[in-house]
Amino acid sequence: MKKVAILQSNYIPWKGYFDLIRSVDVLVIYDEVQYTKNDWRNRNIIKTPNGPMWLTIPVRQESLEQTIHETRTAKNNWNVKHWNAIKANYTKAPYFSLYEEQFKELYLGMDTDLLSEINLKFIHAINAILGIQTKIIDSLALNLNGNKNERLVDAVHKLNGTHYVSGPAARAYLDIKLFEENNIQVEWMDYSGYPVYHQLFGAFTHEVSILDLLFNVGSNANRYLKAS
Repeated sequence: MKKVAILQSNYIPWKGYFDLIRSVDVLVIYDEVQYTKNDWRNRNIIKTPNGPMWLTIPVRQESLEQTIHETRTAKNNWNVKHWNAIKANYTKAPYFSLYEEQFKELYLGMDTDLLSEINLKFIHAINAILGIQTKIIDSLALNLNGNKNERLVDAVHKLNGTHYVSGPAARAYLDIKLFEENNIQVEWMDYSGYPVYHQLFGAFTHEVSILDLLFNVGSNANRYLKAS
């Protein structure tokens, strides 16, 4: 049995994203698709005393057909602003100091303006913290063919996968019959029932960057992931 997931890269994603990564053998980063505005590709949420705060990487969208791979940042100082916001709001979190230097180096040492590369730097770093060893590959290396669903099936086949693991939102477009015809079993992630943990700043919310989990519970973070 070999499980495969196919995802677009997201910026400092929420815990469910890493739960899905942990649940599979191979993750295909599928950034050869169209970049979409107001999505998770270039932004995420942290908690502050004044409520949720969006951290958004400003990007240049030069055409409607522009892919995530082709998307570049629009300003050079976004990383400094984001790091300052994170530090200001999490400096009193119990485990902020444990990861402070690592994330400070990631942010202030950012050496690329390509959104996909930026996202992957954070994803790899957070995977290492969580002990996630899932292999990550770029979809471009697979030379995928076909329409939207056929390309997903093609990716799983080329990786000798037997199972395709997907987030529940894909139920709206995934051609289950096509996967079955190709002897691939589809599994759906269930993002309900996550345990709560101590958070700063008011009522608990699950839909925040995983940085919130790391800074608040430290090395206990895996206890709050389902696929541990």
